[in-house]
Amino acid sequence: MAENCTRKLIVEICNANNLMPKDGQGTASAYAIVDFAGQRRRTKTKFRDLNPVWDEKLEFLVHDIGSMTSEILEINLYNDKKIGKRSNFLGKIKLAGTVFVSAGAESLVYYSLEKRSVFSQVKGEIGVKIFYVDEEAAPTPAEQKEETAEEKPPEEEKPAEENKEEAPKEEEKPNPPPPESSNPQDAVAASTSETNPAPEEENNQPLANKEEPPTETAKDKAETGKSTELIINNLELRSLSGDHNRMGYDLVDPMPFLYVRVVKAKVANKEPACPLHAKIVIGTHSIKTKTQIDRDWDQVFAFDKEGLNSSSLEVSVWTEEGKNEEAPSSLVESCLGTVSFDLQEVPKRVPPDSPLAPQWYSLESESETGNDVMVAVWVGTQADEAFQEAWQSDSGGLIPETRAKVYLSPKLWYLRLTVIQTQDLQLHLVSEAKVRSPEIYVKALLGAQLFKTSRTQVGSAWNEDLVFVAAEPFEPFLVVKVEDASNGQSVGEVKIHVSSIDRRTDDKTEVKSRWFNLIGGENKPYAGRIHVRVCLEGGYHVLDEAAHVTSDVRATAKQLTKPPIGLLDVGIRGANNLLSVKTKDGPCGTTDAYVVAKYGPKWIRTRTILDRFNPRWNDQYTWDVYDPCTVLTIGVFDNGMYKGDKDVSIGKVHIRLSTLDTNKVYRNSYTLTVLSPDGAKKMGEIEIAIRFCCSSWLSLIQAYGSPMLPRMHHVSPLGPAQQDILRYTAMRIVTARLARSEPALGQEVVQFMLDSDTHVWSMRRSKANWFRVVGCLSRVASLVRWLDEIRTWVHPPTTVLVHGLLVAAVVCSHLVLPTIFMYAFLILALRLRYCRRIPYNVESRLSYVDVVSLDELDEEFDEFPTNKSSDTIRIRYDRLRVLASRVQTLLGDVAVQGERLEALFSWKDPRATGIFLVFCLFVSLLVYLVPLKVLVLGAGLYYIRHPRFRDDMPSLPINFFRRLPSLSDQIM
Repeated sequence: MAENCTRKLIVEICNANNLMPKDGQGTASAYAIVDFAGQRRRTKTKFRDLNPVWDEKLEFLVHDIGSMTSEILEINLYNDKKIGKRSNFLGKIKLAGTVFVSAGAESLVYYSLEKRSVFSQVKGEIGVKIFYVDEEAAPTPAEQKEETAEEKPPEEEKPAEENKEEAPKEEEKPNPPPPESSNPQDAVAASTSETNPAPEEENNQPLANKEEPPTETAKDKAETGKSTELIINNLELRSLSGDHNRMGYDLVDPMPFLYVRVVKAKVANKEPACPLHAKIVIGTHSIKTKTQIDRDWDQVFAFDKEGLNSSSLEVSVWTEEGKNEEAPSSLVESCLGTVSFDLQEVPKRVPPDSPLAPQWYSLESESETGNDVMVAVWVGTQADEAFQEAWQSDSGGLIPETRAKVYLSPKLWYLRLTVIQTQDLQLHLVSEAKVRSPEIYVKALLGAQLFKTSRTQVGSAWNEDLVFVAAEPFEPFLVVKVEDASNGQSVGEVKIHVSSIDRRTDDKTEVKSRWFNLIGGENKPYAGRIHVRVCLEGGYHVLDEAAHVTSDVRATAKQLTKPPIGLLDVGIRGANNLLSVKTKDGPCGTTDAYVVAKYGPKWIRTRTILDRFNPRWNDQYTWDVYDPCTVLTIGVFDNGMYKGDKDVSIGKVHIRLSTLDTNKVYRNSYTLTVLSPDGAKKMGEIEIAIRFCCSSWLSLIQAYGSPMLPRMHHVSPLGPAQQDILRYTAMRIVTARLARSEPALGQEVVQFMLDSDTHVWSMRRSKANWFRVVGCLSRVASLVRWLDEIRTWVHPPTTVLVHGLLVAAVVCSHLVLPTIFMYAFLILALRLRYCRRIPYNVESRLSYVDVVSLDELDEEFDEFPTNKSSDTIRIRYDRLRVLASRVQTLLGDVAVQGERLEALFSWKDPRATGIFLVFCLFVSLLVYLVPLKVLVLGAGLYYIRHPRFRDDMPSLPINFFRRLPSLSDQIM
């Protein structure tokens, strides 16, 4: 925290809704107590109001900016009783510091009140705004005197009277907060008066001297602004870094590396402008530093120790003389000296040890003397803090495309534009026929997204919503155009600044509508006006990946984010037996593999191991987990980007966190299978270590009872078709943003990780989904088959036993449900012994990649629109028609059964409905006269009667139902 920067947390208690009555008269007198970092504040009491409105701002001092995200803000609501009686509890909320936003980004958020204990009677919600403000702290009196003595001449000092007037202000000190107490009313008695308290004394205790600081120089202001900016950036980035590259590597194996840090050199007999470079030689490995005139390199080189073929290290310094831009071939290098190191004597360093200090070494040379080089040499692991920025021997050195990086998906919002109506439009009328009823529509554009309203006549209202996906940083303008449907000409347009659009977090926040003037062009500055309502929806989660592999379900608004329930540690250990992807120097193949892992908005990319079929990365990362029913996606790719080609996918792994035991390490190898037009091909295996840590079992269990998506998805849901359009739009935005990173994460990589092709037609997926349905229904079919075997006495002892169970169930009907659930408990407990102990992965058998034909695979990978020949398209179309005919017949059969049941009650067949009418009367009398147990027992015994008393033909009810009419005969 900077010495001259303070941070205040502002908590605005706005209102509460639908509180629980507590005063015995159907109302409540509510007040709020807010606790943060050992500080307590209290609002006024709103008497006899179940929907109180406070609109009070409470200020808190943030003592440590760096640890603000780990603090907890607690708001308790109480019913104010008379003095001497204990206040009744109305509810509470607890908010983590991660939801605090800076001033200007706050919005009104409603939180449901929580219970204090199991027996608490609580209902309702409270609306609050929470934000923080960074201010410059007032200097101490000693600092003021020093600045006055240094910056002001003696003749410009203030008179003695002014100094006397300022003295009391400098001596003001903040009042301490009231002491805490078990009784909320007593705890705030020091700062609250029941009669008529002053707002300043009741709400906000003075936190610090609020006098304006003395005038500062430009340099001081610049340093203050820089320090504040660095503090904010560090705070924001701390939660985003989230990897264990600097903390611990307990899930992976340590990899020894030889680190050589070349800092600078001192040359005695050379001109200062003479360029120098250092050269490092270890056996056949040779690398040199950058050539610089100032002789200050400060570069770190990391050599894989297992790949070294020498026991000595040589560091030499070379000068480049005669270097001329006009004649570069005249360059002459001369060695100024060499220093050697025995690798057996190199010290070892393992974090958290402090970095090894570089030392000066004399360069040995026959012709040069007095030359020194500053070098540090040590043996470390991949956990060393110098590893990420060092030149790495196994990843091609300092090639940007082969370095390990962490990427963040852009923050996505839904932008809702409600088009209400237009007025005073200046239309371009072409003919008299179109004057009577011209039609118009509204077209809106946000970047590459374009949506249109329906057509309507001039003067009519639309009240239609157009929803876009907006990514931070936002596009500059939302363009709204009104066009004439008759001639396609633009009537006028307006540009709305996206940064000025209001934000809301729920459906209770009212967004005001606005009128905008339409501009028709240079010759027509006014073309009418349009009435719209536009806002950024922060209460939704913008879906940017396939629904079955979603890794994040949090709302966009930071204020709605709950604290994480655990941590996910992933160790990317290595890969085994990878197949060659590309050729190198002739027929020989090679693979330059790297790994990409995605969970939530965070993407990680390991370094690329060049030309190895069994690469070892041994990198470890961590993510915050907010929902256990999410999926981690890990993909392996061959790096072709550093050579100007596209990256090629090698395989992918999906791991659902709900299948993992908490606080347990899973070390497994997963098969990598890639699907291509030539068929499925096993590309090797990837070795991964995973650990899901959960600090609170209660939070984990509660997550299973909470809805998957935020509240806005349920109170104001989007349609399925609209969700699909917005999902693929979000995928394109994420792909484009990550492709613009440095180094770029290729488009083919992002699309492969997001499963962006799940909506594409595939005969293979259709078969897989069909057999999935058959597999689910097979258990029902097995039950029906077992009942039929009981009914037909295939196994007489079992049928006799069922007779006994039926009689026992009828006689002791109160034991039926307990017996069923106890049986289910015992079955599940016994199956625990046989449950799978390794996480599930992509299965080739379930995906039907082994039995699919090449033509079906070629159709799956075909582009849209297709570029195949007409004969191929005809064959595929005929095949699709055969499949569609089967589905058509199946849907018709299902519709027939429903229509027959409907015809039974609609008198479509009067005789059949009449028979059913008499049957209903007879059954009602029978049920009234005969006890229910006797009926159930009789029906059960009749169903499982012996085959001697059974007919081979269908039963009477089935024959009757099959004769009922349907609508099939009315279809052409």
